[in-house]
Amino acid sequence: MTTIENDKVAYVTYTGTFPDTGEVFDSNVGGEPLQFLVGHGNMIQGFEQEMLGASEGETREFTLTPDNAYGHHRDEAIQDVPRSQFPEEIDVEQALHDEIPLAAYDEHGRPMQFKISAIDGDIVKVDFNHPMAGKTLHFSVNVVSIRDAAPEELEHGHAHGPGGHHH
Repeated sequence: MTTIENDKVAYVTYTGTFPDTGEVFDSNVGGEPLQFLVGHGNMIQGFEQEMLGASEGETREFTLTPDNAYGHHRDEAIQDVPRSQFPEEIDVEQALHDEIPLAAYDEHGRPMQFKISAIDGDIVKVDFNHPMAGKTLHFSVNVVSIRDAAPEELEHGHAHGPGGHHH
């Protein structure tokens, strides 16, 4: 029987809830399964660890503390940025009011999501913490199928969808 292990591609359906309230924060039940290449950093660490060894058709329930999910809220991830650093087309007041996620790019060209947490005159306080930082998360996960990864997927470090490579 095939089980979830490193270098396999797993297809799962899941529902994620906040254990203190039961509120659903994410789910793909009734939709397309999530596919991921196991052991290549594509999922939060605790999720992968909890799913290792699971078989097709198996359902697992688990709760992840921030240490095994998106980490703790970090004060150093909050920075003061002069309003003049924002492009004119970005309405910082609207982004603050509506809690709109924005993106900046690091020195390697990778997007970094942030939100505006406060505005004080010409200074905009931006928060680069992951929106789920500091949160305990509960998951109910059903393993739909498991397959061996293709050599190209292993080389690229992620699963490819139907029809192959798309990036």
